[in-house]
Amino acid sequence: MRIDHPDPSLVVLIGPSGSGKSSFARRHFATTEVISSDFCRGLVADDENDQSATADAFAVLHFIAGRRLAQPRFTVVDATNVQRAARRGLIELARQHDLLPVAIVLDMPEAVCQERNRSRPDREFGSHVVRQQRSQLHKSLKGLQREGFRRVWVLRSPEEVDAAEVGRAPLWTDRRADHGPFDVIGDVHGCHAELVDLLRALGYEVDADGDVNGGGPTVTPPAGRRAVFVGDYGDRGPDTPGVLRLVMSMADAGTAVCVPGNHDVKLVRRLKGRDVQVTHGLAETLDQLGRESDEFRDRARDFLDRLVSHVVLDDGRLVVAHAGLKEAYQGRSSARVRDFALFGETTGETDELGLPVRVEWAADYRGAAAVVYGHTPVAVPEWRNNTINIDTGCVFGGRLTALRWPERELVSVPAGRTYYEPSRPFLPANDGAAAADADRPAYLLDVDDVAGKRIVQTRLARTVTVREENAAAALEVMSRFAIDPRWLVHLPPTMAPPATSGRPDLLEHPDEVFAEYRAAGVQDVICEEKHMGSR
Repeated sequence: MRIDHPDPSLVVLIGPSGSGKSSFARRHFATTEVISSDFCRGLVADDENDQSATADAFAVLHFIAGRRLAQPRFTVVDATNVQRAARRGLIELARQHDLLPVAIVLDMPEAVCQERNRSRPDREFGSHVVRQQRSQLHKSLKGLQREGFRRVWVLRSPEEVDAAEVGRAPLWTDRRADHGPFDVIGDVHGCHAELVDLLRALGYEVDADGDVNGGGPTVTPPAGRRAVFVGDYGDRGPDTPGVLRLVMSMADAGTAVCVPGNHDVKLVRRLKGRDVQVTHGLAETLDQLGRESDEFRDRARDFLDRLVSHVVLDDGRLVVAHAGLKEAYQGRSSARVRDFALFGETTGETDELGLPVRVEWAADYRGAAAVVYGHTPVAVPEWRNNTINIDTGCVFGGRLTALRWPERELVSVPAGRTYYEPSRPFLPANDGAAAADADRPAYLLDVDDVAGKRIVQTRLARTVTVREENAAAALEVMSRFAIDPRWLVHLPPTMAPPATSGRPDLLEHPDEVFAEYRAAGVQDVICEEKHMGSR
């Protein structure tokens, strides 16, 4: 038997005394990964067999396991765990930390367990204990997955235990080994023509009319690049089948990474025959798919159904989720994580239009990973605390936008027309001027660039706030330098970068400055004369 564990996860060993759980754990897991109930009894009572210390021992076990899962780290619990009450606490612990609980059951013959216990001097209980534990185990076996274990493996003989192979695989959301570069594409919503235009603007070669063995059109990316889609492939737009055919072709070819959107999940439920409300553009999608073959609908349903909640890419530096994802949920797997990734966080209230009131999670985000998402249309994408929403409402007459990673460059194409009226207007009243501003020539300055309070996200993802009262200084700078600030690749420092002088009463001294440059291996230094009035 091949036993593959998600890494990280909580592995619960289950079996009566003498079934070989501890030996199995020593053989397949690192010592630091295994938390034994016997060891915890020893910690609290100086005797691993003191049954009166069981409650305290399991309190310690749960505490240690919880701290490991919070990091998160792969954790194995070595205890009998034959009672449902004992397993319930461990399953809840895994859920609290949004990781998967998995079970390995050692259901050894009673004679084997009894013989092993007789050979151990620390096992002084009667044979009835093993019989009772095996009875409790057998009552539970069929219901372990219903209890909440994501995977269950059962070994029923010493030979099966000896032959078992144990491995690990990253969680489905963990794609840190994928380094890109990437082109992250916002909500498409059936806008097939705009998707083709955007891919071509990004340098992809798209044979929109071609078909590879019925799998969809051929898309050739620029060397080394891949597309990443934030979800919501259909609904509201004119050609959901065309979008799905294109995206599925790219995913099959390995040139695209895809996560689902809330509209995609709803479509899957409908295609599975579930009862869902046919609203928010789903009627248009169902009508379009109705003109496709059963084979295509089944393929689209299975493709969307397999998509995982979010992906962590580029050594953990990039996270893509449809509605965003706060730091505590990144790289984890649970229903709570999936719901956040698909729908975001809401207060439970609705506004005057009947839409959910959303929690501004990005305002409090302080994670190291950049989070790219969509879900709620915005007129112009802006970095906020190392997060950016790139849904620019193409289906609502806005634009279809992509973020080039790691360059952090935005590329967008305009919508052909307004395909669907939004419930809440998101474009400015002057009929899309903000979206058109993205096409403003670099040499054309605009007072709105500096007027009022401004929040600037630097290339290093550090947020700089320019207060409204400081706007006059920015205007003064713009009046002196007739160049778009975006063209400025370097601003000379007002003082030399080296440390302040060690000499008394001096801020800097040339001897020390040049000595520091030489020590750093700098061979050439450009010096600029600084004019300060009469001085």
